[in-house]
Parts: sequence; structure tokens; C-alpha cells
Amino acid sequence: MTKHITDGNPNKTFSDTVGKKVNRRRKARRSRNRGVWFGMGMFGLVGWTVAIYTVLGVALGTWIDRRWPSGYSWTLGLLLIGLAVGVLNAWHWVKKEIEMAEDEEESV
Repeated sequence: MTKHITDGNPNKTFSDTVGKKVNRRRKARRSRNRGVWFGMGMFGLVGWTVAIYTVLGVALGTWIDRRWPSGYSWTLGLLLIGLAVGVLNAWHWVKKEIEMAEDEEESV
């Protein structure tokens, strides 16, 4: 029975094991709102962030190519720039969420 209480580690005390389980339960209760819908929302935020900047780059590039024809494809160039800006913006949001989750974890 002692093996089960200390999770199989003889160096852990009963109070350490119980303390970790209580902290884990508290964290789960606080982040209960962050379920499937939160994950879907973050997935959507990342996807739309990348897509919007990419489409804006294509639209602006197409407009420039039609307005002032040249040997360079503004559509392709601005598509890549829009894609890069969208990815960087999405990375910023994901990094921010990760930092918030780590801060919550440290406060437990």
C-alpha cells in the first residue's frame, strides 16, 4: 500500500505526494474553462492570423501588378511578406499563451 501512496518512489513522502496531487487538482479546476473550445479558438486564431495577412499581401500585390506592370511579381513578393508577417504574429500569440500557462503553473 505504501507503494501506491508514494507513487512507487521511496524517496517521496506521503505529504509531498498529496501536495502535488492537490496542486494538480487546483490547477485543473482553475483552467476548467480552457477545454476543447479554448484549443479550437487558439487554432482558429493562429489560422486566421496567417490567412488574413497572406490574403492581404496577395490582394495588394495583385492591385500593384495591375496598376503598374513591371518585370517583378508584386503578388508573389507580397504573398511571401504577408505569410511571414502572419506567421510571426501567430507565433507572438502562441508564445504569449505559453507564457501565461507557465505563469499559472508557477503560481500553483
